[in-house]
Amino acid sequence: MNALAATNRNFRHASRILGLDSKLEKSLLISFREIKVECTIPKNDGSLATYVGFRVQHDNARGPMKGGIRYHPEVDPDEVNALTQLMTWKTAVVDIPYGGAKGGIGCTPRDLSMSELERLTRVFTKKIHDLIGTHTDIPAPDMGTNAQTMAWILDEYSKFHGHSPAVVTGKPIDLGGSLGREAATGQGVVFATEALLAQHGKSIKGLKFVFSGFGNVGSWVARLIHERGGKIIVVSDVTGAVKNQNGLDIGDLLRHKEETGCLTNFSGGDHMDPNELLTHECDVLIPCALGGVLNKENAADVKAKFIIEAANHPTDPEADEILSKKGVVILPNIYANAGGVTVRYFEWVQNIQGFMWEEEKVNNELQKYMTKAFRNIKAMCQSHNCSLRMGAFTLAVKRVACATTLRGWKLRLVLIHLLWICSLVTAEEADWFQSLPSIKVSLFFFVNHELLPHTLMGVVNI
Repeated sequence: MNALAATNRNFRHASRILGLDSKLEKSLLISFREIKVECTIPKNDGSLATYVGFRVQHDNARGPMKGGIRYHPEVDPDEVNALTQLMTWKTAVVDIPYGGAKGGIGCTPRDLSMSELERLTRVFTKKIHDLIGTHTDIPAPDMGTNAQTMAWILDEYSKFHGHSPAVVTGKPIDLGGSLGREAATGQGVVFATEALLAQHGKSIKGLKFVFSGFGNVGSWVARLIHERGGKIIVVSDVTGAVKNQNGLDIGDLLRHKEETGCLTNFSGGDHMDPNELLTHECDVLIPCALGGVLNKENAADVKAKFIIEAANHPTDPEADEILSKKGVVILPNIYANAGGVTVRYFEWVQNIQGFMWEEEKVNNELQKYMTKAFRNIKAMCQSHNCSLRMGAFTLAVKRVACATTLRGWKLRLVLIHLLWICSLVTAEEADWFQSLPSIKVSLFFFVNHELLPHTLMGVVNI
């Protein structure tokens, strides 16, 4: 099952638990806007090249939309839509005032020079600058992009709208980026793990951990768990896997990888088959890289007691059911890896206030948000007698549904639909009405009621 189908399945399950109105349920699934643009740039060799860029904006009921921009040659539309929705639920779980968005450009970054990447980023920003903004949609780095990419977007956007540091997050520190940003997702995973283990009367110290993935997130989680006394016995990435039943020295392993570019031939551990990693004996399994690695083929053989989903969608729904029946406790990714977007929210807040925080304050606030979110998830689990995944989804969906209802979603949708039927607005104008509070839409109809046929006035006045 792909990421979008799995996300929709979890959403619908949460919707049934909450007893949502079917029309509201459908409304929450549909993206607010999908943008597709063509970006043509001159290459260094004098030729012209065209790349397709896009941005999917899912929901703005709780605040501006938020999500990464990725540069990758094969960005799957289903995956992007799933990640857009997941960002809506993720921000709602940790109770930060955002909705979800995602986007990027179909390109291979390593095949482009720095100047070509800059030109491409600036052309893309010119195409979408009216559709993003400090209080509209705030991009961030993702696969194939980084702080420099955000700096280019900030600069290009500011040419049209004035200096706007809060239009993107994940920026360089010198342009208003937040301290603690590099470790944020990993730090959040550790705080979430501590909250889960404490609820079971355990702590990180002395437990055995297995890591699938040792990139930015995995390496930070491993480093922080190692500092807290956790015993990391297996680590893997795309170059291979290494194990040591007495515990790997993560500092030495990080230095080895930096020097050689791989995990293989590490003197402090033994090589192992990466295919055996997920079923290795341990207390805690932490998938930090690819989605769908836990599936119906290997779930029955998993020996971990806890699974912390640091990656997006690492567990297929079929595997979820198998693992739950085995008594494995799974901390879902929409909560476990929310530390990154939470610290990006802190960056946005700092930019708007024009007052920057010390790293200690960033980490302390992150711990508060992650700990409070776990308590709220557990409360939903107890109320609805459900798993942590459904507890997180029901919490998120309930918050978004509540915000949508309070803003008057029924009235707004009815009026916009009538405008469209009567051909009184274009698709672009309908988008504009969709973003207005209901009272403003109602006022438009009150002032312009002669625009509607008399047969429809009764419906509008209900």
